[in-house]
Amino acid sequence: MKNFSVTNFFILFCFFCLLSSCKKSDDSKTEKETILNGSVTILVDETIKPIVEDQVEVFESIYPAKILMDVKSEKEVVRSLINDSSSIAVLSRKLTVAEHKIFDNKKIIPKITFFATDGIALISNKKNKDTLIALTDIIAFMKGTPQKHIKGLIFDNPNSSTVRFMNDLAGLKETPDKGIFSFKTNEEVIKFVSENEGMIGVVGLNWLYQPTGNMKQIVKELQVLSVKSTTGNEFYPPSQNNIAEGKYPLARDLFIINCQGSSGLGMGFASFVAGEQGQRIVLKSGLLPFRTPSRQIKVRKEINNDKK
Repeated sequence: MKNFSVTNFFILFCFFCLLSSCKKSDDSKTEKETILNGSVTILVDETIKPIVEDQVEVFESIYPAKILMDVKSEKEVVRSLINDSSSIAVLSRKLTVAEHKIFDNKKIIPKITFFATDGIALISNKKNKDTLIALTDIIAFMKGTPQKHIKGLIFDNPNSSTVRFMNDLAGLKETPDKGIFSFKTNEEVIKFVSENEGMIGVVGLNWLYQPTGNMKQIVKELQVLSVKSTTGNEFYPPSQNNIAEGKYPLARDLFIINCQGSSGLGMGFASFVAGEQGQRIVLKSGLLPFRTPSRQIKVRKEINNDKK
């Protein structure tokens, strides 16, 4: 009888331990995501990866949240967003009418947050003497007319936002094969152009302002070309001031597209990026914030006059 009681007690003890463990596991599974807590995956256009990385790093250092970045070409990002691989994306364009209709059919209203203006930069090898380029020459080359100072145009990815942007500019439905080359990433474009004269690379401006550790020296071997628009007479480099004043012709706006349909982490992250701290990060990155962050002015109570 004594042995039986001890055995029963041991079995009951194990049962309650197991029950408690299952309850804790269930609680963790049912823990709700909030606007500032939890984990989420966001889809990111590869051409603007550096600025999003900066935003995520600061956001995670402030709030108990984990944001995983799934970096892809623009076409892949949109495809994944539509197929529900993730409900949040960072793009250099808004959704099209057809894409909006898809979400309408799902009874989802995407929340779109404009947070910065980026630029597409045209780069060449530092050994090239010419630092100026006219958009009319680029467009003519893309349409098949040879240009003596352009050996080839180098894009990051055939499905990228830079390819789509330049095709739209040139009025092309598809990228021609002659003289047009593509890799997989902006880093590969930068490296190739730094090693080959006569080639013009087409990259996201953010990659030049914020190169990763191994790319800093390579970027120094490049020159960023000043660009003349199809209607203007002046050449302008892709600086913050020129983008803000509308002088640089290859500027584009950046958006966070949130299709979560609830007040989740996507809303919290978008609010952060568009808020004071997020806009300071944009300003520091070299891109143009959608609104200028406020400046803090310290007023000294006493003024010390130096005696001469």
